[in-house]
Amino acid sequence: METIFDRKGIEEKIKDLERKSGEADFWNDAQEAQKVLKTLSDLKGQISPITDLEKEIEDIKIMCELVEDEESEEVRDLETDLKKVKKAFEKLETMSYLSGEHDACSAIMEINSGAGGTEACDWADMLLRMYTRYAERSGYKVEVMNFVPGDVAGVKNITILIEGKNAYGYLRREAGVHRLVRISPFDSNKRRHTSFAAVDVIPDLDDSVHVDINPDEIRIDTYRSSGAGGQHVNKTDSAIRITHIPTGIVVTCQNERSQHKNKDMAMKILYSRLYELEKKKNDEMVQGLRGDNGAIEWGSQIRSYVFQPYTMVKDHRTGYEVGDIVRVMNGEIDDFIETDLKKLP
Repeated sequence: METIFDRKGIEEKIKDLERKSGEADFWNDAQEAQKVLKTLSDLKGQISPITDLEKEIEDIKIMCELVEDEESEEVRDLETDLKKVKKAFEKLETMSYLSGEHDACSAIMEINSGAGGTEACDWADMLLRMYTRYAERSGYKVEVMNFVPGDVAGVKNITILIEGKNAYGYLRREAGVHRLVRISPFDSNKRRHTSFAAVDVIPDLDDSVHVDINPDEIRIDTYRSSGAGGQHVNKTDSAIRITHIPTGIVVTCQNERSQHKNKDMAMKILYSRLYELEKKKNDEMVQGLRGDNGAIEWGSQIRSYVFQPYTMVKDHRTGYEVGDIVRVMNGEIDDFIETDLKKLP
């Protein structure tokens, strides 16, 4: 993937927007002012990691000139600082590959268990934990938008909002089928089982992206939220299911106690799904812009996670693999994401 970073052009845009935001009539149009400030913040977010890295490198250069004893504590501190700079540079390099139209957006992720009953539901729950840990390590906020528990354990379906800059850019290629091989804890005969779960990722679109939805083409159903019961069970029909009749897309939201909030959240997901559907159609007309993502269907797994008879996690698109599966399941999937981004055309 070829990337072009116009630092000078970005810095000029920042100066221009800062000048514009200081004008007396700037807040006459509040909506436009908010867009300008968001653009300004995004541009500064692109520049600040570079300027911070440059400052750290300059500080290290100065320290190198001052250090005289190679065995001193200062040298060990410099080695630590160099490792931090190297890691920051690698992160900056990875960010340079986020050139998609909505890569800077937050991400809406849906995880669905495949065939296999309780075993598959448990696998979906394991993936949820993995992505939640990744999000927390990355400084993102995670919010559950819809949750359908498994009959015995785990989850049948869950939709979460991973909120933070570039969340969609990093996670969009996680969409696909994920395969698990392990000795099932639910099998009294301790046999090895293979389970599947499907992950879907769409951008959390802001108000600048408009999608036309004809009210006559959607059906809105209300129902009682599912849950474990007890004193906190929802006794009102606050859960929302919205069906877009022309496409057959169905979205649900039941996490909020307010029917109004659930409806707003469901419409947000529907907007994003319809936008992605239209984009996918356009991409297919020009031979696709999403690389080798593949269809989300059983048998077309993008990654395998093997616990027995050996431990390995392998991405089938890039060939990248690691043996420390515990580290991966704890959310350390950065290497898989970075390797995939660098191999995209």
